[in-house]
Amino acid sequence: MTDLPVNSVAQKGNGDDAVVAVAIPCYNEAVTIANVVRAFRETLPGASVHVFDNNSTDDSAKLAREAGAEIHYVYEQGKGNVIQVILETLVADALIIIDGDDTYLAEDAPMLLEPILQGKADMVVGNRLQEASDESLHWIRRLGNTLILGGINRMFGAKCKDILSGYRIFNRRFVESVPLLTPGFEIETEIAARAMAQNMRIVELPISYRSRPAGSESKLRAFHDGSRIMITGLSLLVSLFPMRAFGFASIFSLLGALVVGLVMWLGAAEAGSALLAGLFCTFIALALLALGAGALLSAINLRFRELEHVRRRMNEREAV
Repeated sequence: MTDLPVNSVAQKGNGDDAVVAVAIPCYNEAVTIANVVRAFRETLPGASVHVFDNNSTDDSAKLAREAGAEIHYVYEQGKGNVIQVILETLVADALIIIDGDDTYLAEDAPMLLEPILQGKADMVVGNRLQEASDESLHWIRRLGNTLILGGINRMFGAKCKDILSGYRIFNRRFVESVPLLTPGFEIETEIAARAMAQNMRIVELPISYRSRPAGSESKLRAFHDGSRIMITGLSLLVSLFPMRAFGFASIFSLLGALVVGLVMWLGAAEAGSALLAGLFCTFIALALLALGAGALLSAINLRFRELEHVRRRMNEREAV
């Protein structure tokens, strides 16, 4: 999937001998990619800059190479597939992943790097929604981001400020511990959900966000990708937080039983009392099944987390 061996080591970064790498997913970004590469080479001269080309049909890879980036090729289409390869390929104390559309500023990188290099965060997210103008973030996209953000926060009981940001920095612990499986734009939702499931320290900082340059087009399909993001969120809720997911199902089933029970008690449908009794019993059974499934899956998840903590502790002791 990549033209370099897995776990190739990035160059040394600025300060305290930290290894800093910049990874840029790229698909047909010939208009902007060279500017992004040059900006990061100027802003972080000690960091290595890598462009992961995802089957571009324009001159993106050539222009990125000429601007000074190391080029990697990812043949499975989709941003999620690209980010998976990035995490498998690069080793760094601070790994910056940023979109190649030149909407984010390299000048914000030192500020975002600070919590990672000081050991205060496992993932730093650039929050573009706070500073973005109506021109740089169209109202339809802003509305979509707000709806998705609200849905994900409600599902996971989180307080994220920008779930779909394309500007993130990860520390070594995050890269080595968090598995990613989704292939497309839903990858940001998976990153956030898995980080929360593993109690990673997440810091969100406001950043600048500007419009795409003329001639540059977004690859995001609002309704198609938005629906995939929400479906992914629901799937991850069941997988990572089963007690919360099945708890909701149990509550809804109990509410259904309550409604049917009230109808039966009021005698509003005597002719269909047998059917109502069946519905009542069905709702109660579903509530108990959901509660039991949630408890069982939560216990299994807890056991796997315990084993992961033990493995990580042993690895840290061996590294000392």
